[in-house]
Amino acid sequence: MIIGLDIGSTTIKCVVTDREYTVLYRTYERHFSRVTEKTAGLLRDIGRRFPDEQNWTIAVAGSAGMGMADHAGLPFVQEVYAERTAALRSHPGTDCIIELGGEDAKIIFLDHGVESRMNGTCAGGTGAFIDQMATLLGVRTEDMNALAEQHEKIYTVASRCGVFAKSDVQPLLNQGARKSDIAASIFYAVVNQTIGGLAQGRPIRGNVLYLGGPLSFMPELRKYFNETLHVEGVCPDDALYYVALGAAYCASGSCQLPEVIKKLDSYVSASEWETLPPLFENEAEYAAFCERHAKADVPRGDLADCREPVFAGIDAGSTTLKAVIIDRKGTLLYSQYLPNSGNPVPVIKQYMNEVYRKFPDIRIASSCVTGYGEDMIRAAFHVDHGLVETMAHFTAAHAFMPDVDFIVDIGGQDMKCFHVHDGAVDNIYLNEACSSGCGSFLQTFANALGY
Repeated sequence: MIIGLDIGSTTIKCVVTDREYTVLYRTYERHFSRVTEKTAGLLRDIGRRFPDEQNWTIAVAGSAGMGMADHAGLPFVQEVYAERTAALRSHPGTDCIIELGGEDAKIIFLDHGVESRMNGTCAGGTGAFIDQMATLLGVRTEDMNALAEQHEKIYTVASRCGVFAKSDVQPLLNQGARKSDIAASIFYAVVNQTIGGLAQGRPIRGNVLYLGGPLSFMPELRKYFNETLHVEGVCPDDALYYVALGAAYCASGSCQLPEVIKKLDSYVSASEWETLPPLFENEAEYAAFCERHAKADVPRGDLADCREPVFAGIDAGSTTLKAVIIDRKGTLLYSQYLPNSGNPVPVIKQYMNEVYRKFPDIRIASSCVTGYGEDMIRAAFHVDHGLVETMAHFTAAHAFMPDVDFIVDIGGQDMKCFHVHDGAVDNIYLNEACSSGCGSFLQTFANALGY
């Protein structure tokens, strides 16, 4: 018998065929990053299902399968080649394949030779992107298609980055937009990202084949591709398994299933759970860390005990609002850290109402705002001053470290580094289109993990 494995970024697809390539068994499951453990378990299950089979041929494909295949001594088949092989065998005359996976997207042109276009390091517009948006909407991924079927209008939603898409979707939710309209808008964003980001002007026409989990499970997504491309693409019943089938078609040689499983078990213990060294080797190192960072602590006081004029500072960031009230000596008397919910004005209004309710005798001598929402907040609340965020960072850093020469800031959707020379900022580095690694990135994964 032949086993074809497609070890993807988020799922494992497996087919078992006889020597005439008739499919006898197939399975599709998420591996939750436990790749070799899940693969070994899957092969054990296959061994139990076919106890009399002794002569096995196994081939591995997929973005997460190469290292594992090498360790287990199994042949590895490049997934584009495997997909092309399966597509031409099952659907001769295919001109173009569009495949969306967990974290990758591919367009394979088969007319006039073979040309493959694939996303790079960013998973914008893939299955993981749809998962993130479903989490933001508070629905299950499998409910997105049913929601999209009920849409009445389409909004513009960024698709290159999940964090930027979140910045578009959150205000829509705050303003009461229907979840069905947002779900359909997210699907259209995926279509636009795939066509614009991968095809890059090359026409997609002729016989189009749709493959991969999102396109298999979400008919509305296929419908939007058809409408945009003006084609009638085909999504075969076994679209999830084309790479695994291609691996099976390309498989050769023979092996013993128990030996392969044994090698995979050793690979799990040797490699899969390897971790970085701890941040602190002992309590003394941790104490030294705390002592060093305590030097930058802000002195604190109680606003209720203050009888002199105070000063208000507001940082209207991309995803959060930070507000402080200090006295003339810089003592922090009151602070708030709030999500901006896509519209900072009502959040600041609520914050100021709370301050005046709790401290009716407060006298704010002067106020200043910085951040993305500087102009909006300054105009809405007649804030006295606006300050460029770079200078706000430098002023605060200089107060704690007069000889500061480098500042790192990780925000909700941006990362900035400042070089300081002779008491002035002389160079700035800023992330561009991708917000991976920023605060909202961490927040999305925390939500996905249930934290």
